Amino acid sequence: MAKINSAKELQAYKDEVVKKVEAAGKKEVAVCCGTGCQAYGAKDVVAAFQEEIKKQGLDDKVEIKPTGCHGFCERGTLVLMHPEKQLYQRVKPDAVAEIVEKTLKNGEIIEAHLYDNPATGEKHKLESEIPFYANQKRLILSNNGEIDPTSIDDYIAHGGYLGLAKSIEMGPEKTIAEVKEAKLRGRGGGGFPAGVKWELAAKQEADQKYIICNADEGDPGAFMDRSILEGNPQAVIEGMTIAALATGADTAYVYVRYEYPLAIERLTIALEQAREKGFIGENILGSGKNFEIKINKGGGAFVCGEETALIRSIEGKTGIPKPKPPFPAESGVFGKPTNINNVETYANVPGILREGAKWFTSMGTENSAGTKIFSLVGKVNNTGLVEVEMGMTLRDIIFKIGGGVPNGRKFKAVQTGGPSGGCLPESKLDLKVDFDSLTQEGSMMGSGGMIVMDDQTCMVDVCKYFLGFLKFESCGNCTTCREGLRRLHELVSLVADGKGDENTIPLIEELCETVEKGSLCALGTTGVNPVRSTLKYFRDEYEAHIKDKKCPAGVCTELITYEITDACTGCLVCKKRCPENCISGDKKQKHVIDTDKCIKCGICKDACKFDAVRIF
Repeated sequence: MAKINSAKELQAYKDEVVKKVEAAGKKEVAVCCGTGCQAYGAKDVVAAFQEEIKKQGLDDKVEIKPTGCHGFCERGTLVLMHPEKQLYQRVKPDAVAEIVEKTLKNGEIIEAHLYDNPATGEKHKLESEIPFYANQKRLILSNNGEIDPTSIDDYIAHGGYLGLAKSIEMGPEKTIAEVKEAKLRGRGGGGFPAGVKWELAAKQEADQKYIICNADEGDPGAFMDRSILEGNPQAVIEGMTIAALATGADTAYVYVRYEYPLAIERLTIALEQAREKGFIGENILGSGKNFEIKINKGGGAFVCGEETALIRSIEGKTGIPKPKPPFPAESGVFGKPTNINNVETYANVPGILREGAKWFTSMGTENSAGTKIFSLVGKVNNTGLVEVEMGMTLRDIIFKIGGGVPNGRKFKAVQTGGPSGGCLPESKLDLKVDFDSLTQEGSMMGSGGMIVMDDQTCMVDVCKYFLGFLKFESCGNCTTCREGLRRLHELVSLVADGKGDENTIPLIEELCETVEKGSLCALGTTGVNPVRSTLKYFRDEYEAHIKDKKCPAGVCTELITYEITDACTGCLVCKKRCPENCISGDKKQKHVIDTDKCIKCGICKDACKFDAVRIF
């Protein structure tokens, strides 16, 4: 693989790759092979396609392309057929022969594999017709269903490394000015202007500078960074290289969670190919500049998402945050100037350099330009990875893209920003999603987690869950964080168990202020958000637990009792599944629960097809 030594050679190579693809004239079948779809058996689907294509003599007409995550995780395995962008969903290996025979060979549509819109009953043939995709603005994720993440030629054919070439031509100062003008803010949670960080690092005088890509994605339910690294690792590499040349760095670390084996595998391949092509390593694109990227596998500590803790971990030390200043741009890895951004931030950079800052600021809001990727999960019909223009409302994300709440249940709340984010009620559904609006309402953008809850969710229990996560993830360095989060969890647990009193809520509120003001890093300072937001918007639920000793949602086990109603048909299903054998009754007779023996596991309610088990 010959090195590319200039912008002119890069453009010529791109034109050659595109020409070869066009000359081949093959129909491309993109099979989602992200981690989610692999769990559905995507590898077997790819193997079945390859075997069937060969069997039916279509090798010269059809190319099977394993790609990264397409986003619609609820419907895997996803198969996208180009150039029409016809989408088949929930494809299994045993369906492949029919798809090849009828669709790829004869152009027939197999309705059984089309997306069936539950709102309209309409079947959608094209990806662009499906509301989940139609209402998104996909910049970073646009190539995930187009390119093979292990092929650098695919990335180059889609404009890859043209941004780097333009940056080299512009020089460091103009490159940083372009990023500043684009108003790119860090997508890792803080929302700090990336260009300002770069400028500070560039001004430092040092014999060594570093670049770090933060891929330590530890939020429950979040998988944005993982999917970018799995689906389009070259974009991250290109963004990091642009940042390195702009700030004067020559070494970089991608700090990635050890639990992301597929992301690590594809990033490793991408780095090898980028090095062979001359996009990293020595004499990048003939510029005389050198830059190397190394992979550092993190052990999974949530606090290492904080940049100073991450730096200590890279240095081989315990991941404990340090006071700032000095900031990493002044004194980072091994005491040297270091620029840190997360995966999604770097992935935005090539497009900004390639298309210009005005292109980027034409999307989003005044202070939050561009798009943001969210992992939309929880009680929502269409779970998955979504990318939307900044400023889109929570209502549009949840109901237009997410398809609303399943089973006709009522929307209750959405938690944004990971475990340190806040829970926003129905009255905030028309809130525009951007960095500042979410913060003003007691939540935050965070890295992009978005968990939807329905009316069967207890907000006291939700708060208890997130505090339970945070107290164990605290590094323990700050007394207020270490002990404060534990005590908050204890107090909220007392409320959930019906053991709170009139002094409990005031004590919780006072402790929140102490934890926020006395903690060193954002784990403690924002860890009170779940408490404050649920108290602000769902205070009546706390009071019901304390005053009435009732859980309105029927979730908190100490405050609920299970009962079988007259709707019982005596089918025996609940009796057979009860782990404590506390249900009595003969066939075709109403059953009875022994409440003294009942452990309130809820298995009987889940098993009953006649909705005869109620909670009171």
